[in-house]
Amino acid sequence: KVLDASTLSFGTRVRWFVICFVAGVVCSILGTALLWLPKGIKLFAVFYTLGNIAALASTCFLMGPLKQLKAMFDPKRLIATVVMLLFFILTLCAVFWWNKKGLAVLFCILQFLSMTW
Repeated sequence: KVLDASTLSFGTRVRWFVICFVAGVVCSILGTALLWLPKGIKLFAVFYTLGNIAALASTCFLMGPLKQLKAMFDPKRLIATVVMLLFFILTLCAVFWWNKKGLAVLFCILQFLSMTW
C-alpha cells in the first residue's frame, strides 16, 4: 500500500504535490540563473534536470507512483516518456562526460519540449 496514493490523505497529497512542484520550479529557475556564472553550465544542467524530475515526481503524490508509471508507459505515451528520460540522461552526459555546453543547453530545451509533449 506504500506505493498507492490512497494511503495518504487528500490534503497530504496536495501539500506534497505543491512542495515538489515548487521545488522543481525553483531548481529550474536557479539552474537558469547559474548558467551565467563561469563554468555554470554543469550546475545549470544538474539543477534544470533535477527541477524537471521534481516537477514530474510531484504528480506521483496526486495519482500515486504506480498509476503514474502505468500512465507514462501506456503505449500512446511510451515514446514521449522514453524521449523525456533519454534527454534527462543526455543532458547530464553532455556536461559531465562530453564537455559540450551547446549540447547540454539543447538537451535542456528538448527536456522541456518532451515534458510538454
